[in-house]
Amino acid sequence: MSTIFVTGGAGFIGSHTCLLLLQKGYKLVVLDSLINSSKISLERVSEIVFQKYNSERIKFINGDIRNNDLLESIFNDAVLNREEFEGVIHFAGLKAVGESVSYPLKYWDANVNGSITLLKVMDKYNCRTIVFSSSATIYKKTENNLKLTENSKIKPSNPYGETKYVIEKILNNLFRFSSSKWKIASLRYFNPIGAHKSGLIGENPSGIPNNIFPFITQVGLKKFDYLKVFGNDWDTYDGSGVRDYIHVMDLAEGHVAAMEYLFKLDEKNININLGTGIGTSVFDLISTFKKVNKIELPFKVVGRRDGDIGYLVANNSLAKSLLNWEPSLNLEEMCIDGWNWQKNNPNGFQN
Repeated sequence: MSTIFVTGGAGFIGSHTCLLLLQKGYKLVVLDSLINSSKISLERVSEIVFQKYNSERIKFINGDIRNNDLLESIFNDAVLNREEFEGVIHFAGLKAVGESVSYPLKYWDANVNGSITLLKVMDKYNCRTIVFSSSATIYKKTENNLKLTENSKIKPSNPYGETKYVIEKILNNLFRFSSSKWKIASLRYFNPIGAHKSGLIGENPSGIPNNIFPFITQVGLKKFDYLKVFGNDWDTYDGSGVRDYIHVMDLAEGHVAAMEYLFKLDEKNININLGTGIGTSVFDLISTFKKVNKIELPFKVVGRRDGDIGYLVANNSLAKSLLNWEPSLNLEEMCIDGWNWQKNNPNGFQN
């Protein structure tokens, strides 16, 4: 039974990916600082898979990836227990575009320094297979609203995207110039929303949500009076921003597929878009959410945010062909599953 080390595994995407990994028979060691997540998510993951918390298959450690001594102790324990990590899935990091514009140094420290520390320890312990949580925000705005391929121009418009691109460059350097063989997949996410169908795990942001979907669900709960739509004068079909929304379970499937793809190879470095290839405007997302969940959703149009762009949609043909992966859940299911999680857990993982 292979053991996977998962950083940031208690978070939104991490917890859903851990669920699938456990269902496929992997053992997991999860490191998370719990800055924007909860250990309860992993307890519920174990409950879904095993009907109880199974400490033999999933071990949780509260800590920060910038802590070199902690990482070394985790990897050393794995060696002593003869359960060396076969690979790493690296989710840990800060992820809010708007916050990164206000606090760029905070993002460079957490995301870039954290990743460098992780990669140093991985290299020391001969663990050189990694799936990295990157982002489509690294891409330059496309002309004529074209879908983005992995070869599209890269020009991040905010510090968050810059940190993701720099980490990709570090991984590229490792692959090209290290004497060791690395196996690397950088997964460029588009816009994950939704939740597991059980309603037991989902997105659980601390404080005011930075992403649109948890804000929508909290407006649905009447925690906020209305949703802010950042601009209705974008060069899109209805003036609101267009994004490629992907169900978090489809995204999690993509991580498992990427890791298992790397396991079959001697060395590899690849960048892969994970999206549906379908563009949905903010206004259409609001309309769909209202319709399928039969609730009101007041909103107000406000000014654009710094660092934002109008159109961000994936060309996902590489993921389909290389990973034998296909997103299967549509926008209606994303809205239903996401609302099911939120209405049953109005305070997230808090009691």
